[in-house]
Amino acid sequence: MYDVIVIGGGPAGLTAALYARRAGLTTLVLEGGALGGQAASTPEIENWPGSLHLSGAEFAMNLYEQVKALGAEVRFERASGLRDEGAVKRVLTPSGSWEGRTVILANGVRRRKLEVPGEERLAGRGVSYCATCDGNFFRGRETAVVGGGNTALEDALFLAKLCPKVWLIHRRDTFRGEEHLVRAVEHTGNIVPLMEHRVLSIRGDERVESVEVAGPEGVRELPVAGVFAAVGLIPDNSPFSPPLELDEHGYVRSGEDCRTNVPGVFAAGDTRAKVLRQLVTAAADGASAARQAGEYLD
Repeated sequence: MYDVIVIGGGPAGLTAALYARRAGLTTLVLEGGALGGQAASTPEIENWPGSLHLSGAEFAMNLYEQVKALGAEVRFERASGLRDEGAVKRVLTPSGSWEGRTVILANGVRRRKLEVPGEERLAGRGVSYCATCDGNFFRGRETAVVGGGNTALEDALFLAKLCPKVWLIHRRDTFRGEEHLVRAVEHTGNIVPLMEHRVLSIRGDERVESVEVAGPEGVRELPVAGVFAAVGLIPDNSPFSPPLELDEHGYVRSGEDCRTNVPGVFAAGDTRAKVLRQLVTAAADGASAARQAGEYLD
């Protein structure tokens, strides 16, 4: 029986474990993949307060070592379900189950991919899924954003401050984003929308050199140094619902206090419904969830 079971070994989950152990709570972390989440695959982190240069792998390993040194138990098992048994929460795994008095769900999300040739091979070498994370690496070079929702429009506007030209590739004839974002894009001279276009492939030897697109006028190749995919996020919360309530997009319903509809179960990081999904907000959620878990136990 643990005081806290953390599902997910990303920035939110490991920070939750860190704060739980500092509060003297027995803590188990379950991670079904690689520690560090999406941050671990980022070549360089430049927006973490107090660190000018830090690789994602280094960040993840430092946090893991910090958590282990404080006595948290980390097991590489995938959580496949959650049962609310009142004072006891049971986390299911393929090999059995674990019992905890509280649970912090911090399993993150997956970026929806373009599923085109060159994407996997050039991931982290010009292919990115977060403009605010990696945009500064492409300062002074042409880039492309793929998508038509709020995230794609925001990414294009962000990159337009750094890049001489930003191609905005969208498969439909109108954007799906909010009107004020659409107007902002239309009034930004170095953003070039390509409506009714789809990406065929991403090209380059060691790094991205161009993107091949198809549109009404045929196939063309755009010389870009970076391709930012903003075609959506995929939460993986269905194994935990019920008992957890999800919103219409599949995210856990939870406020800034990280509390869910189930007493003693908290959601932290990208898995919960929120506006800003960044490394620093994931860590903040982890700390908040651990504090709330401690207060619940008290």
